[in-house]
Amino acid sequence: MKNTIVGCFLLFVGLMAWSQNVPTDYLSADFHKGRRKAVRDLMPKNSVAVFFANPVRNRANDVDYVYHQDPDFYYLTGYKEPNAVLLIFSDAQIDAIDAIGASFNEVLFVQKRDEKAEQWTGRRLGVQGVLKQLGFTHAFNAEDFITFDIDFSKFDKVLFFNFKHDYRDSRDPADLYDLIRSFKEKSNYPSDYDPTKQQLYTMIKSTEIENAANVAQTVGRYLRYHKELNSDSLLLGYAEAVDLQSRAEIREQVSLKLKSNNLDSNMLGEIMNILRETKTKEELKLLKKAVEISAVGQLEVMKAMHSNMSETEIQGVHEFVYKKYGAEYEGYPSIVGGGNNGCILHYIENNKPKVGNDLVLMDLGAEYHGYTADVTRTIPANGRFNKEQKQIYSIVFEAQEAGIKASVVGAPFQAPGMAAKEVIARGLKKLGIIADPKEVGKYFPHGTSHYLGLDVHDKGTYGPLKENAVITVEPGIYIPEGSACDEKWWGIAVRIEDDILITGDGPVNLSQMAPRTIKEIEAVMREASPLDNFILPHLD
Repeated sequence: MKNTIVGCFLLFVGLMAWSQNVPTDYLSADFHKGRRKAVRDLMPKNSVAVFFANPVRNRANDVDYVYHQDPDFYYLTGYKEPNAVLLIFSDAQIDAIDAIGASFNEVLFVQKRDEKAEQWTGRRLGVQGVLKQLGFTHAFNAEDFITFDIDFSKFDKVLFFNFKHDYRDSRDPADLYDLIRSFKEKSNYPSDYDPTKQQLYTMIKSTEIENAANVAQTVGRYLRYHKELNSDSLLLGYAEAVDLQSRAEIREQVSLKLKSNNLDSNMLGEIMNILRETKTKEELKLLKKAVEISAVGQLEVMKAMHSNMSETEIQGVHEFVYKKYGAEYEGYPSIVGGGNNGCILHYIENNKPKVGNDLVLMDLGAEYHGYTADVTRTIPANGRFNKEQKQIYSIVFEAQEAGIKASVVGAPFQAPGMAAKEVIARGLKKLGIIADPKEVGKYFPHGTSHYLGLDVHDKGTYGPLKENAVITVEPGIYIPEGSACDEKWWGIAVRIEDDILITGDGPVNLSQMAPRTIKEIEAVMREASPLDNFILPHLD
């Protein structure tokens, strides 16, 4: 007993010391608990949702990539380690499982404490840390999930995200590989399970036969794009049937097939889309900080920029600013494209040795405590826009202004893009770069907006804009070398991207600290930079 008391005391002291040496502005345990309740409220009766942590991904040989938790898992738990499973039940489980012995509606399984492993790869929370810091009342070691006595067959629905098969089997007997294998055994997961097929079956079953023609069109589209589905006689028959009776008969067969298992890999995605689309006050605080850090990065690069800089160096200055503010990661691979490189939408090589007199397109975002910004500025490396650069930039700026103005509660999600595209089409035609506004897609080939949050392309319903959603507005014009227009436009690429909070009082530009207008940019680029005197020795 004495040893037990001493051990508990040392664990308590260790956890206290740990908690005092990390940032204190993470999402609270109450936030995560509230999000689990929100999931539970949207689940069908007599169902269970199963979430798995992200896999550990290998970089090369015995080196792994820095671990990054699955955003949904983090959203619901606050847990940042691998090899974990979360179960959320729609209803209290009162037929107590022996290991728990009381009513419960959620259970978290985590990797256990291991002194030797922690010496090499860092501290683990373990069960006691989860109970104390994350606010769970029922937590167990991951290895306990393998022996956990749960009968998945008693639920009407077992909700989960289908597996991407990007996980490895390590020497750990309770790694993600083993946890998924155990779940598949417990849930009678079919070896030929196909989430797309399940989605279409569910659509067929839930649609009244009078509306079958619309569903048949959707099924037909899927069959065209997913050739492997054409081997399914029910889907093929439903799409090709010419009368309601035939479709009604197939609908009955589909219903029987769906009853053969209770697995559903589609509904959980719909639930998380709804919840993550709009942000709570706690989330907005972190997201706003990520955005402002990114905006300061753009501002400081404008001061430091000169023609002899490389794309890599420019990237490094941005990311240095992120680290100075305590941002753990970049939200996505940084894009720094000088001149024609900016015409590659997701250009990440960033290896041009000198940017010269080109425009430099910089699309980067800090990730702060899980929340990711996405801010783009395009600036002249030599500090001044030339005539052609100024003309293209002005069109994109006007388009963005129109897109931001259209970002209001209740507007269709496509509204900012439609407004921006109209401006760009008109502007390119006026300059003679296109002859018909319908050609605008040649030089503006992407959408204008996506949600922002725990993912840079965050989850959402893509329905009418809602209050407290955060979206990007990012129009652009890209004219690659060799384009069918006057050569003077070749190699000009401009994108301006800001992060917009949708409010009842209109759109709020969270990234406004980064200069946007030509006048502001050129003025800031004349300012001195703290990095002007940061000169390193020459290396061959």
